Amino acid sequence: MSAPVQSRRRRHVPVWERRGLTARARRLLLDGDVNGRYVGHNDPDTGYRLTMALALACSQPGRRWTPADFHHALIYTPTAGGWWARKLRERKGSLYAENKLTEMLDKAADFAAANEPITGRQDAVEKVEEFRRIVESLTWPTRDGGATDHKNLAARLRLCERSGGLDHTIALRPLAEQMGCSRSTVEASNARLRKAGWLTLDTPGTGKNHGSQWRLKVPKTIRDRITAGAAPGQFLPPTTKVMATVPDPHTFTDTFVLAEVMAHDAFHHWAHGTSGARLLACLDPVEGLSPDQLQQATTLHRTTIKRRMTSLVDDGLAEEREGLYYLSIELAGDVRLDADDQVLEQAAENHGTHGRGATRQQRHARERSNFQRWLAERPVRRQPARPPLVVVPEGVVDPHTGELLDDRWRGWDCSDPARPVWCGDLRPVRQDSSTLEQAA
Repeated sequence: MSAPVQSRRRRHVPVWERRGLTARARRLLLDGDVNGRYVGHNDPDTGYRLTMALALACSQPGRRWTPADFHHALIYTPTAGGWWARKLRERKGSLYAENKLTEMLDKAADFAAANEPITGRQDAVEKVEEFRRIVESLTWPTRDGGATDHKNLAARLRLCERSGGLDHTIALRPLAEQMGCSRSTVEASNARLRKAGWLTLDTPGTGKNHGSQWRLKVPKTIRDRITAGAAPGQFLPPTTKVMATVPDPHTFTDTFVLAEVMAHDAFHHWAHGTSGARLLACLDPVEGLSPDQLQQATTLHRTTIKRRMTSLVDDGLAEEREGLYYLSIELAGDVRLDADDQVLEQAAENHGTHGRGATRQQRHARERSNFQRWLAERPVRRQPARPPLVVVPEGVVDPHTGELLDDRWRGWDCSDPARPVWCGDLRPVRQDSSTLEQAA
C-alpha cells in the first residue's frame, strides 16, 4: 500500500520579492515617501508623483512588472506606497483604478525605454554632455529672447557639471549674476524655457537660503528628431525657422566659453553685450570664420556682426586676417578660450562698464536683506477667535446634573452641545392586531 501523499503548502511570496526591485524602490513601496521627496502641491499631486515614481521603478530594463503585479502591489495590498491607488479605487471603482495604473505603467515604460538608466557619476556626466551637444547643435534666434535663453542654458549646464546631473539648485538672483543680466530678464527667460520644454521646476525655493530645484530636459520635438534622423556624430536634420540647424560643423557657439565670459563687465549690454559674447564663443585661434559663418551660428544681422566684430578687434579680443576672424592670441588657451582678466577689464574700461557686475551684486544683496527684514518685521494678521458653534441651546440640559430638561430633545445625546448624537430608535413601532384590540 502506497504512502499517502502529503499536501504541500505553497508559501506566499510578495510580488516585490518575486519581481526585481531595487532596495530604494522597495522602501518607497513598503514605507512610503518618508523623506518627502515626492511632495506635491496637495495630496492628489503627491500621490500621483509617488505612484509615477513606483511605476518608473517597475519599468526598468530587466525588472519589468506586469500590470497585474502592479495592481496587486498597490491596490490589493495594504502597502504604504499604494495609498493613492487605493483611494482612487474607493472613489471611482476598481476598473478605473486598474486602467489608470496600467496607463501610468505604460507611460513609465516608454520613458524608461527612451532614457538609459544612470548608474553612476560617469553616466550623469555623459547625460550633461549629450544635452550640451544638442544645445550647441541648434542656432538660437536673437529675437524673442533666444539669445538670453541660450545664455540661461549655458549657465545651467555649468551648474550641472558640478552637481553631476541635469538636476540643479539655484536662486533667481545668483543666476542673473552668472548670466550678466537683470532679474526680470531671467524670469522671462525661465518662463520661455519652461513653456518650450527645456526646463522643469521641481521645487520652488523657500526661506532665506533655499534656492529652487530645476531639471534640464530635451523637448519632445527635439528628441523625436534625434531618434528619427540624426546619425552618430552628425548634426540634426532641418527644423523650423525658429531653431534652424547649423549647417557648418565648424560653426557653433561654445557654451563653455559663453558661460565663461557672458557675466564679465566687458560684455555688459552697454559694452559688447550678449551678441559680442556669442560671437566670441564662436571664434577659434586657428580656424578663421567668415561673417557668413558667424551669421549661420548666431542668426545675427550682417551689419550687427560687422559692428560687433570691429569692436572686438579694436579691444584686442579678436583678430581679423584676410576677411576671416580669429580668437585673439591673448585669450587662446590649450583647448579654446582662457579668459585673461586684464584684457577683459581693459575692454570694460574702454566702454565705461567696469564695476557694473559688482554693482549688480550689491543691489541683489540689498534686495535680499530688505526682503529678509520685511519677513521678520511684517505684522502677522491674526483673525479674531470665533465663538464655538453651539447647536443645543442653553436650558436644554442641566449643567450640574446633566438631566434633560426639554422633552423635545429626548433621545439625543447632548453631552457635546456642538455635535448632538441621536441615540433613540428611528424605526416605526410595529403593533400586531391583539395589541390594537386591547387598545380599543
